[in-house]
Amino acid sequence: MSSQGGHRPQHRVLETSAGGFVLAADGSNRVALIGRLTRSKRLDWCVPKGHPEGDETIEQAAIREVREETGLVVDIITPLGVIDYEFSAGHKRIAKTVHHFLMQQTGGELSVEGDPDQEAVEAKWVSLDELVGILTHENERRMARAVIEWVERRT
Repeated sequence: MSSQGGHRPQHRVLETSAGGFVLAADGSNRVALIGRLTRSKRLDWCVPKGHPEGDETIEQAAIREVREETGLVVDIITPLGVIDYEFSAGHKRIAKTVHHFLMQQTGGELSVEGDPDQEAVEAKWVSLDELVGILTHENERRMARAVIEWVERRT
């Protein structure tokens, strides 16, 4: 078995996550975001999301992940779309699909205290005007624009 340039082939792994943009219950058109620390200790602002557990649907996973990472109880309003991307982690190539939903807060208080994996280190409400500018990743900024358009169509 030969390897070119000394590189080992990467094993490809498929992953699915679900989560989304939560509108505040008070009608203020604010969205809940979480801050996660990167390996380089930079704070990335993103929407709460995570992997389905057991036989959960993507919708059930999205609702549970939002509750765990933000403390918020939510209902799904509408699907926003799917983001597919790939990245390397060690000797693995991860092909990830993330399902995003627009959600409405129905209860709870914004907090990262209940996050069982302690991935979220901070949480805050962000106005729609600030949303695109604060999100770290372009793919989530694209979804944020869809949220803003959805809200504008209804006001």
